[in-house]
Amino acid sequence: MRAERHLDDDGLSSIPLVVASERDVVTVNARQYHLPHQPTVVFTIDGGAPAYLDDALARGLMPHLDRLLRSGGMYEVGRGCMPSLTNPNNMSIVTGAPPSVHGVPGNHHLDPRTLQEVQLTDPSMLRATTIHAEMQRIGVKVLCVTAKDKLRRLLARGNVPSISAECASDQQLPDYGIDDLQALVGSRAPGIYEWDLSHYAMRLGLAVHRRLPGGLGLLYVSLTDYVQHKAAPGEPLADRFYSSFDALLGEYLAEGFLVGITADHGMNAKPRVLYLEDVLEAGGVTDYRVVLPITDPYVVHHGALGSFAWVHVRDANCERASEVIAAQEGIEEVYTREQAAAVYQHPADRIGDLSVSADAHTALGMSLGKHDLSHVESDLRSHGGRHEQLVPIVVGAPLRATHAEWHRRGVQSSDLHDLLLNGAR
Repeated sequence: MRAERHLDDDGLSSIPLVVASERDVVTVNARQYHLPHQPTVVFTIDGGAPAYLDDALARGLMPHLDRLLRSGGMYEVGRGCMPSLTNPNNMSIVTGAPPSVHGVPGNHHLDPRTLQEVQLTDPSMLRATTIHAEMQRIGVKVLCVTAKDKLRRLLARGNVPSISAECASDQQLPDYGIDDLQALVGSRAPGIYEWDLSHYAMRLGLAVHRRLPGGLGLLYVSLTDYVQHKAAPGEPLADRFYSSFDALLGEYLAEGFLVGITADHGMNAKPRVLYLEDVLEAGGVTDYRVVLPITDPYVVHHGALGSFAWVHVRDANCERASEVIAAQEGIEEVYTREQAAAVYQHPADRIGDLSVSADAHTALGMSLGKHDLSHVESDLRSHGGRHEQLVPIVVGAPLRATHAEWHRRGVQSSDLHDLLLNGAR
């Protein structure tokens, strides 16, 4: 067995790979992963900016996580992919690859064939296999649990057993002989807009593990960001969320789990909203279409307002549209399709002619009349841009020297399974 470094497309050494015999590793999207040697779980805290963990740890609200870190666990601030949205980042975490590989650059996009806006939730949209699918293929017991059902079908690609807390009353796990998820947990699932739906997802994963002979080998639990959209670090609702998370973390540790924690994106207050259709009209740009990739079924969270947008526009108007948008206060990046595909590692056929990213306190919309702001009003908290790209990355065990050095030099959330399965001692 020997350690090697993977060379990125630009020739830079970045990802340490462990080369081993075929018996104890699987290859997934050009990376090798060791089979889990103990139950292993990744928690993705939706909207879980590092400030939430920092605040909760500093005030003693997460004693189990604090002990884990004091006993040799690693906690660094890393990066998710762009845009800082749920679907692309969850898919990057479970594939260990960027959107250019897995094919999901947003929650929502304009289908170039039909010219209709569609949700990027169908498993056929995924262009890469997942770590869980490949682990299951060779006999590892795997499970994906998500709070919001919109992710479930993507996570299930490759016949991976996948369930959601949102639809726990209607779903089963026939592969594991479980036909009543709520009975397994011992309580009914909260609603999609209740603060503790995320914790129910955690309970689901734990309950399935305890039910199976020998337990699960690899578990993925993705939470929901309703609390983070509504409460800043240190506010009572956030305190309640992270205290409950930590209590359940303690139960996972007691079951012998190796734990990894990250987030799909961070969260910031967005007191300013820039409506791009109004901007383009005022700038004399015609024949365009603004698409907001944050769009999903959960409008109460954010009203489809985030800090990233695509603009589809004819070639003749593209330069003018770029100039008009870039001149607005709050705009940080405007890239052409080709530039965005390179800079953000996006699939060029699933993005706009222009990719637009705003600053930490600016959200992007279409026009005022096209957004339901009744639930967000003046206290909008959202994500999508560079400033929500920073995420916590926690590994609940000391790392081998090669991985520890790489970890210190910068790491992405898509590297978390590598850190746990290859790097943890």
